[in-house]
Amino acid sequence: MQDPFGRTISYLRVSVTDRCDFRCNYCMAEDMTFLPKADVLSLEELDRLCSTFVRLGVRKLRLTGGEPLVRRGIMTLIDSLGRHLKTGALDELTLTTNGSQLDRYAEGLVAAGVRRINVSLDTLKPEKFTAITRWGKLEKVMSGLRAARAAGLQVKINAVALRGVNDDEFDDLIAWCGEQGFDLVLIEVMPMGEIGEAARLDQYLPLSMARAAIQRKWTLDETDYRTGGPARYYVVRETGRRLGFITPLTHNFCESCNRVRLTCTGTLYMCLGQNDAADLRAPLRQSESDATLEAAILEAIQRKPKGHDFVIDRRRAAPAVPRHMSVTGG
Repeated sequence: MQDPFGRTISYLRVSVTDRCDFRCNYCMAEDMTFLPKADVLSLEELDRLCSTFVRLGVRKLRLTGGEPLVRRGIMTLIDSLGRHLKTGALDELTLTTNGSQLDRYAEGLVAAGVRRINVSLDTLKPEKFTAITRWGKLEKVMSGLRAARAAGLQVKINAVALRGVNDDEFDDLIAWCGEQGFDLVLIEVMPMGEIGEAARLDQYLPLSMARAAIQRKWTLDETDYRTGGPARYYVVRETGRRLGFITPLTHNFCESCNRVRLTCTGTLYMCLGQNDAADLRAPLRQSESDATLEAAILEAIQRKPKGHDFVIDRRRAAPAVPRHMSVTGG
């Protein structure tokens, strides 16, 4: 599949649920209203949709949420999608998680063919962790990370850079990831959805500033390592681990975008930072044949925009897009 700008679309991110057991203050409002269960695709429908994308050329699937591992029966879907790894139709099946359920699922993920995961973790301080996530407990995530490592999963830590919140911990996170054998990716906060009292302008920290501060202590060696996602990576010479930066605001990565995002209701967003979307639930349910569904997917890919509209400044207090990150999937 190619979009109008010649970019090959080979990466599908799938939100299997909008629900989460955390309420991270840069991602959700505390009093979130979640989708009625009747609006959410069944696991069988998600399998059919993902398999159609694989047949059309997607080589990497990432399951997201909300928190994907709180979806009831989620391992049924993950086990089923693993069949595409065995046939060679899919290069990678992975997921992004908050880590709270890894104690329970790490071994099953490996058995299904998952080899690496991203775990969202913004601080190593228990009280600050609870303040950021509102409902989360750091030790539960740490226990999950131990289970993931014991099961043989490669772990990448995703940390959203929050001014005045965790910008004093980057050195600690780099050192800790080096000790644990984890890679680390720092992410600029994105202007998506109303989040109540927490003002994104106050949260926003340009990663150019963060990198300059990091380089006062650590040696960052350039590398051509890529995972198919938007991060730009360096190797931290002192630890041997990778450090990535995702910078949608200070240096966007739209020119090489190979991704589209599917929500748990069957809505396809061709760009995280745009509102245009395609309804795939209707053609999915319209016929047992996949011909109509494939046509709808291919038509949507031809509407993929050149770039996003993310901006954070005092002239634009409203979010760039109204939906929360948990609706689209990270």
